[in-house]
Amino acid sequence: MTLHAPGPGHRPRAAVAMSPDAAAAVLDPESLAALRDLCDLAPLPVLDDLTTPRAKAVLADVELLVTGWGCPPLDAEALRSAPRLRAVAHTAGSVRGMITDACWERGVEVSSAAAANAVPVAEYTLGMILLTGKRVFEQARDYRESRRRGPWLRTPRGVGNHRRTVGVLSASLIGRRVIELLRPHDVEVLLHDPFVSDADAAALGATRVELPEMFARCDTVSVHTPLLPTTRGLVSRELIGAMPADAVLINTSRGPVVDQDALTDAVLTGRVRAVLDVTDPEPLPGDHPLWECENALITPHLAGSLGNEWRRLADLAVGEIARWAAGSGFAHPVRRERLAFLA
Repeated sequence: MTLHAPGPGHRPRAAVAMSPDAAAAVLDPESLAALRDLCDLAPLPVLDDLTTPRAKAVLADVELLVTGWGCPPLDAEALRSAPRLRAVAHTAGSVRGMITDACWERGVEVSSAAAANAVPVAEYTLGMILLTGKRVFEQARDYRESRRRGPWLRTPRGVGNHRRTVGVLSASLIGRRVIELLRPHDVEVLLHDPFVSDADAAALGATRVELPEMFARCDTVSVHTPLLPTTRGLVSRELIGAMPADAVLINTSRGPVVDQDALTDAVLTGRVRAVLDVTDPEPLPGDHPLWECENALITPHLAGSLGNEWRRLADLAVGEIARWAAGSGFAHPVRRERLAFLA
């Protein structure tokens, strides 16, 4: 099916398709006003069920969907209700589960706010790299318990961030951003990504290595690979066992990328430390030993956009829609051929 691109001055008919909670979080009044300046936006409430009579009536005239968390799959049935749909501007990261083969077969253009969502994840990662290198969490706990400063001149030489070695697993959007944020710091960055050459890694500011070398050499390893059939359990018991004593594993990608049982064993023995924004399963069972383990910091999947950071997602989507409506195409397109490598 051939879809004709819009041109300058075009005001597409658009609708918002996501959960009401997602819409309330991401699309504040200013963002909605910006969308209405660009589009003939269907009146709220948002579409969170594409099979209702109202949804079908709205979809019948829609050229563009502004989607987000909780958007139902845009499958063949949904597309039959939306014969004019030509583009999707997604206000979150992954489009898995929402964009189906039917969209690609029609030629629907898809944009994602993954680049915007990568920013806070990378910031979280940088913060955790520096804080764990300084052993801030442990020292704050000890200080709270003792109410006095310890013998700071006897601090072990392994504490601190001077010339630490940091491994970044995958040159994803987030992984690349982490490497960029690490540039001002006096650390060595190792990168593992089978799709990145030595020269490309060097251009990013890292040294490309194979997985065993990364885990054997790094004081901190930060996981940024998407969860794919080939990456499930990628961070194996063998790799975790090769980490230096007191090394830190940070995971902000997906829990199943890491062998959770192997990591638990290593953390419980005190050999390694872990910062986990994702786990397998998520959340962990209430009686899981990592909850009470002093060597593990578990956060509730908060590294991605939250609070005022949602505005960055909306701003990116608005900018994408402005480009698309003017005939310039998306700056952050999602390509069908790249889906197998994306989160």
